[in-house]
Amino acid sequence: MSRWKPDTRGRLARAAVALFTEQGFAATTVPQIAARAGLTTRTFFRHFADKREVLFAGDEELPALVARLATDAPAALGPLPAIAYALETVAATKFEGQYAYLRTRRAIIQADAGLRERELRKRAVLADAIGRGFRARGVDALTAILAAQLAVTVFSVTIDRWLDQDGERPLSALVHDTLRALRAVTAAPAAPPHRAVARRPDQARPGAARAPPPPFLWMALQPTIPRLVIHDVCLHRHWQGLGLRHE
Repeated sequence: MSRWKPDTRGRLARAAVALFTEQGFAATTVPQIAARAGLTTRTFFRHFADKREVLFAGDEELPALVARLATDAPAALGPLPAIAYALETVAATKFEGQYAYLRTRRAIIQADAGLRERELRKRAVLADAIGRGFRARGVDALTAILAAQLAVTVFSVTIDRWLDQDGERPLSALVHDTLRALRAVTAAPAAPPHRAVARRPDQARPGAARAPPPPFLWMALQPTIPRLVIHDVCLHRHWQGLGLRHE
């Protein structure tokens, strides 16, 4: 091996990402990564638990950071402005200048099912941490959960939009755009509630079978039914004699 060179961790990370891009994550081994970096396998494991950790290194710091920012946001801010404060700060301090690497990283993760699952778990951990941050502000449990899920969704959508573009606009500006769109969605007027048509107790619904009359009503009508039938028959014959059709 050549003499010691600085930035051992960075060299291993760059070698791993290059190999993941060239031959795929699953086909890349730790010895290959170490050899590409000009280091030993033992050195690799002093810096990373496994090859997946190369892609997720530093992620363990993000939940605590975002939760602290949510907790420390100005007390006058409601949940949504507090989300804006935390995410715009994270975007400006942790992600700016990382566009090329993050775009490559996303492509590697999207190509591997195991890495996609790991990414989803990371988002769940982030949401849990943000929820704790909001509860520390005195927010009730339900609002804290909703705010945390919104924060993760807003940030995930914003990161994807940023990486889908050319990276010229700052990530913090796109966070602002996404939050503005969210406010527009939540401020949209709700659809008018469906009003049930009020019916009298004796009025049947369309298509519904009519209930038989109550026994006491049937007994009261029974003497008149023969007369009603005879009257109807006579009237029908009268119309026939006039050349009319009884509808």
